[in-house]
Amino acid sequence: MTSVVPEATRKAATTGLSKGTTEAGRPLKLRTQVLLQVICLFITATVLFPIAWIFSLAIDPRNLSRPTGFIPPGATLDAFARVIAQPTSDEISLLELVRNSFLLASSVSLFSVGIGVLAAYAFSRLRFRLREVLMIAILGVLMLPAVATILPLFLMLNGINLGAFNLRTSLIGVGLAVVSGALPFAIWNLKGYLDTIPKELEEAAAVDGCTRNQSFLRIVLPLATPALAVTGFLGFVSGWTEFYFVSIFLNDPSQGFTLSLALNKMVGAFGQTPWSDFAAFSILFAAPVSIVFFVFQRYIVGGLAIGGVKG
Repeated sequence: MTSVVPEATRKAATTGLSKGTTEAGRPLKLRTQVLLQVICLFITATVLFPIAWIFSLAIDPRNLSRPTGFIPPGATLDAFARVIAQPTSDEISLLELVRNSFLLASSVSLFSVGIGVLAAYAFSRLRFRLREVLMIAILGVLMLPAVATILPLFLMLNGINLGAFNLRTSLIGVGLAVVSGALPFAIWNLKGYLDTIPKELEEAAAVDGCTRNQSFLRIVLPLATPALAVTGFLGFVSGWTEFYFVSIFLNDPSQGFTLSLALNKMVGAFGQTPWSDFAAFSILFAAPVSIVFFVFQRYIVGGLAIGGVKG
C-alpha cells in the first residue's frame, strides 16, 4: 500500500504534465507554455555555459585565461595528456591523487551515513533525558563554519601519536576532521526523513515478533533509502572537494595529497598559471562526482525533498 499510491500519483502527474495541463487538469495556455520553455532553455544555457567555457580553455593550445570561442583554433587534447602524465610538480601521480581523494570521500560518506542514521533513529524514535539539549547542540555545531574548527581539530589530532605515526599528518586524521563537520548535517537530514515514516509500521512488525533492531534493519532502512542516498552523496562531495583540512594538516605528498590540493598547486604566482592544464584538471576533478550522481540519480532526486511532507 505504501508504494502503490505514490507510484499512481507520480504517473498521473507525469501524464498531466506531458499533455501540457495543470495539476487540476486544465490545459495550459500557449503563451504560458512558451514562457516556461524559454525559462527552461535559459536555465539550461546558464548551467552549460561554464562547462563549455572550461572545456574550451582545456582544448586551447594558446594557454589563454579566457576563451575567444567555444572551439579555439588548433584545438587539441594535449592538456589532458599532460595532466594525466604529471599533474603537479610534486612527486605524486594522478592515480595516487585519485586514490587518496576516493578513500577520503568514500570514508566520509560511509561514516557520516552509518553513524548519522543510528543517531537520527534514536532522536526520532526514542525519548530520553537531555534529548532536546543534544539536538540543539548538534544544530549549534552544524551552524559553525568549517574554518572555525580547524585550530581545535589541529591541536587535538596533533596530540595523538602512535609511535612515529601522528594522526594529524595522515589521511585518517583529515577524514576524522571532515566527518566531524559532515555528521551533524547527516543527523538532522536523516532525522527529518525518519520522522515521516509511520511508527505504526514498526508497531505492526513488533506484533509479528520483530525486535527493534530487526524492524530498524528490515523496515526503516529500506524506506529511508532516498534519504540515505542523498546524505551519502553530499558526504561524498564534501570529502572529494575538501581543501582546508588537507592543505593545513598534510605537509608532504606521501601523507596523502588529494586532487583538490593538487589543483590548487597549479595556480602560479604573477599570472603564471597554465590555464589549459588547469581547465583540463578541473574537468577530470569534477568527472567522478558527476558519475556518482548519475549512477545514484534515482535515489538522490527522490531524497531531495525529504522531510518536506509530513505523513
